[in-house]
Amino acid sequence: MITAGDFRNGVTFEMDGNVVSIIEFQHVKPGKGAAFVRTKIRNVITGAVTEKTFNPNDKYPTAFVEKRDMQYLYSDGELYYFMDSETFEQIPINASVLGDNFKFVKENMDCKVLSYKGNVFGVEPPNFVELQVTETDPGFKGDTATNATKPATLETGAQIKVPLFINEGEMIRIDTRTGEYMERA
Repeated sequence: MITAGDFRNGVTFEMDGNVVSIIEFQHVKPGKGAAFVRTKIRNVITGAVTEKTFNPNDKYPTAFVEKRDMQYLYSDGELYYFMDSETFEQIPINASVLGDNFKFVKENMDCKVLSYKGNVFGVEPPNFVELQVTETDPGFKGDTATNATKPATLETGAQIKVPLFINEGEMIRIDTRTGEYMERA
């Protein structure tokens, strides 16, 4: 059992016969009245996203979510193919299941595939990835204002902001949870 006061991003639980996953949560303590938890939840099976408020003392049964390490192989239009590293079984996953942070994943990277009772509902890329910068404007000497950044395109096609000293062809490390530049690799 999990109480609403213990909600965190990514927690899955059963509510009203459905399995839901928390996308966002916020503990609110108004000056007058009781505290509550404001959440944005996704139905794991249908993918529908709704907003709901909970009393922090509400209890819900925890849903068992299977996490399997799988290797991303390739994409074929709307389908992305993953291979189980132990059984070498390949499964196709629809693009609608993949999160926004999947844009940092390149072929042959290991990811965690999340499923509930055999239904895949999410893919977690590694927390940190090393990618090559394929396109960015050159940084000019003298452009050294504090924390100045410029746009860069990575080898996967994703676009992020990088410091001025990063040039084309360099390998950089990215935090996939926030989509931010971390350091040179």
